[in-house]
Amino acid sequence: MRYSSSMYTPLTQVIMKRPIDAFQSQQHLLENWETFNYLREPHFEEACKEFSELVEIIEQQGTKVHYLPSSDTVGLDSIYAHDPVKFTPAGALILKSGKKLRQPEAQVFKKFLSDKGIPIVGELTGDAVSDAGDIVWLDDRTLLVGRGYRTNDEAIRQLREMTADLVDEFIVVQLPHDQGEAECLHLMSFISVVDKDLAVVHSPLMPVFLRQLLLERGFQLVEVSKEEYDTLGCNVLALAPRVCVLTEENAYTIKQLRDAGATVHVYKGQEISLLGTGGPTCLTCPVVRG
Repeated sequence: MRYSSSMYTPLTQVIMKRPIDAFQSQQHLLENWETFNYLREPHFEEACKEFSELVEIIEQQGTKVHYLPSSDTVGLDSIYAHDPVKFTPAGALILKSGKKLRQPEAQVFKKFLSDKGIPIVGELTGDAVSDAGDIVWLDDRTLLVGRGYRTNDEAIRQLREMTADLVDEFIVVQLPHDQGEAECLHLMSFISVVDKDLAVVHSPLMPVFLRQLLLERGFQLVEVSKEEYDTLGCNVLALAPRVCVLTEENAYTIKQLRDAGATVHVYKGQEISLLGTGGPTCLTCPVVRG
């Protein structure tokens, strides 16, 4: 089986984690939301409803959803299933989060993949830290890796080594300080690739070379405003080329996507997305894309 090396081809298998297994209960949220730097305490029952709405959208495309189990060793952020691993055509790379509270998630994920017989290509070791949110397939032979507070130089060295036979271009993208080390800025915070020639971006955070690279390669750019960047308008999950999902608050971004010929699905993401700053790309770990 060829695993995922795209951000936009048809999503056939994905890994997610239910709120009941990540948030557990209202009491658990009360006790932990500040520790994990959420904007406020999420409402548990509403979170479950929002998650079900998102899953329904994904399943309507014919995508098979696998669910991570509950675990006492991980916290609220484990609902954001994208970050502990990154898939390549040959299988999974096991990462280690730059957020220490999230580091135990990788080993839970590793066991889950092993139990399902999904091959593991490599695993970060030593001082290397990286989140999958910093790793973007621009096309199936070009890998972008963000160097920021969540992904360090040692991780980039190891990732380059582990993917040497899988990519033609390994491009390091220096990320800005933005709001600082305590806040999460990933490469995927300001770019979502939704077709071979369409990307959703927040240009004020983009390095000039990256924006120029996209334009040189023929990408049309959907520009997200500061207001809609703050409501995760730049966090767009492609279920297939130009078939997109994002949170419902982002009217102008949605209009631009539709003007570009995209089919756009929206979900209410107040509790599961906005409060923990994790949109639909964060809530999903693509395993196989057709």
